[in-house]
Amino acid sequence: MALERTLILVKPDGVQRRLVGRIVSRIEDKGLSIIGMKMLQVTPELSKQHYAEHVAKPFYKDLEAFITSGPVVAMIVEGPEAITVMRTLMGKTNSRESAPGTIRGDLGASRQMNLIHGSDGPEAAAREITTYFKANEIVAAPNALADHLWAKDEE
Repeated sequence: MALERTLILVKPDGVQRRLVGRIVSRIEDKGLSIIGMKMLQVTPELSKQHYAEHVAKPFYKDLEAFITSGPVVAMIVEGPEAITVMRTLMGKTNSRESAPGTIRGDLGASRQMNLIHGSDGPEAAAREITTYFKANEIVAAPNALADHLWAKDEE
């Protein structure tokens, strides 16, 4: 198993509700590493790039209005099976259906305003990371706690 990277966004509702610190804490508590992080305002152009597969769909206009409504915090999260681990930690897309113990299950109440975005697979992660981060904005350092978080054959 190899270390994976995934893009995580704390969406405008999570930023406005001042949940960034709690979400970051949950990621770090899980043992994952944040190797890039910044706050930014998503523009309509960036939204179209990020959600390219949805631009022609009827719901896209509302999606763009939401994601551009305020700042987001973008992160690159790294760890063994980081994509699957983060998607499990986030919970179902509809926060009302998310299990207790997940970010959306504990903190969210909406389908669209669901606090957090995470890449849904390796190809999406690679594309989304380069959409939001330049190579010089990634600070990948060895995780000093790795020996206490997972076995060597899990890296």
